[in-house]
Amino acid sequence: MVSWREESVDSESAHCLLVEYFEARAEGFPGGPGAYRTAFPSPEQFEPPRGVFLVVVGDDQSGRPADVGCGGIREIAMGALGRRFEVKHLYLRPFTRGRGLGRALLAELEARALAFGATELVLDTNANLEAAGGLYRSSGFAAIPAYNDNPNATNWYLKRLR
Repeated sequence: MVSWREESVDSESAHCLLVEYFEARAEGFPGGPGAYRTAFPSPEQFEPPRGVFLVVVGDDQSGRPADVGCGGIREIAMGALGRRFEVKHLYLRPFTRGRGLGRALLAELEARALAFGATELVLDTNANLEAAGGLYRSSGFAAIPAYNDNPNATNWYLKRLR
């Protein structure tokens, strides 16, 4: 069973998951040690109604409830069709992968964005995250030109919501 808990990005549990996320990204990032740029998010960007940060509560490897992932959305600008929100820091602990939790988390973030009045969702990722790119494309996101200058990103995506 999976559930969501809204958290500030600087809460202990969210911070712990973000540290894991950034360490995992840095470890597998092209260009070797030091190539990945870590940027912890600002809490105020993920406060309703302009954003939200969710901690995924699922089962640990022993079957007990545990924090197993995280992700958030934040409003970044007006898009071509209205309010644009960005998906950020979608992460699941490795032992949970392949169970559909990433798709469920992405769907929950999309539902929250719609509730906040978003008309489009965007996100950026790196080409070496092939599973993530596949998830985004199969969830209705289409490749677009860069909308930001994230030095870690090689691919940018958009999904129209309304």
